[in-house]
Amino acid sequence: MRFMIMHKTTAAMETGTPPPKELIQGVGQLIGEARRQNALLGGAGLRPTSTRLHLAYRDGKRTVTPGPFAEPRELVAGFAQMKVATREEALGWCDRFAAVVGDVELYLGPVVEGWDLGVMPRPENPPLRFLSLHAEPRAGDDPQRAARLSALAEEMTRAGVLEAAGALAGTGKGARVRFDAGKPRVIDGPFAESKELVAGYTLLELPSKAVAIEWAIRLAAIIDVDEVEIREMAA
Repeated sequence: MRFMIMHKTTAAMETGTPPPKELIQGVGQLIGEARRQNALLGGAGLRPTSTRLHLAYRDGKRTVTPGPFAEPRELVAGFAQMKVATREEALGWCDRFAAVVGDVELYLGPVVEGWDLGVMPRPENPPLRFLSLHAEPRAGDDPQRAARLSALAEEMTRAGVLEAAGALAGTGKGARVRFDAGKPRVIDGPFAESKELVAGYTLLELPSKAVAIEWAIRLAAIIDVDEVEIREMAA
């Protein structure tokens, strides 16, 4: 079973200040453990919401609202991580996605790189990586749309743009872990809304939701957040 563990943003993360070395080392050790167990499928952190864009597509028209954002409007239904030359190129691929699915809302934000954290030198001409998180398209299930999305993903892969992508199963298969006075409290889905924006995600191949919750609790303890969300990936 594949799971996406999303940790939510905090006031400290919104300042854009690099995290302390102890946090970076702790996350690195946890990721290393997941890699040794062949459980790690991917992951990334996002820069503050002040660097992100909210894209709303209605009747073929795009409305762009720059961050910062206080809270999302919709639950995350899927994602795409892109490597591009410019932000405008990333926006162009978002336009292509919206042209296939119809009315939809996306949050587009730049990914945190190793040189942003001071753990590696900055390349001379570094590529830009963006994560697009989208809400459930209003058009609903459509086999023809699914085929067009598959064709778009193949085109993006051939172009060297698409690094990772996926759809999430319904929130009924998910869970949230909230911390009260340092103690985790597990809340099973379904959920009607999300009140915090995503600050980063980890993709894991795990035997069960219970094991995914254990990983989420360990991750949250390291990065010191009040809430993490566990979502099963769609088949």
